[in-house]
Amino acid sequence: MAVKIRLKRMGKIRAPYYRIVVADSRTKRDGRVIEEIGKYHPTEQPSFIEVDSERAQYWLSVGAQPSEQVAALLKLTGDWGKFKGDKDAVSTVQVKAPKVPFEIDGAKKSVVKPKAEKKEAPAEEAPAAADAEAAEAPAADAE
Repeated sequence: MAVKIRLKRMGKIRAPYYRIVVADSRTKRDGRVIEEIGKYHPTEQPSFIEVDSERAQYWLSVGAQPSEQVAALLKLTGDWGKFKGDKDAVSTVQVKAPKVPFEIDGAKKSVVKPKAEKKEAPAEEAPAAADAEAAEAPAADAE
């Protein structure tokens, strides 16, 4: 049985991502696989590449043949160099920079309007105004 290490396509129509899989060479591209050993997301900036190095080394050692695309990915991760005997093989995969936490700028004014206060103040003034009118009314009667 000829075993290949190749890409299994997943995702939506214009947003593909791949899994790096070990499969029989006679199976369909997205068919049954023996083992999944990694992930590859080419649409991210920089591309996301994750390979289980131990399992990749095992499958290469027992004779699994990588496809051209997977061989390029294994060279980036350093696994191909380790398999060929280069002890100095290092991963050259670029990693996405961590997100900078958001900080509030204290010099700027807030754009959020404060909540409108309830209209209790005019309600308190209304009885006071009625008392003032009542006090004036008897004075007017006295005249």
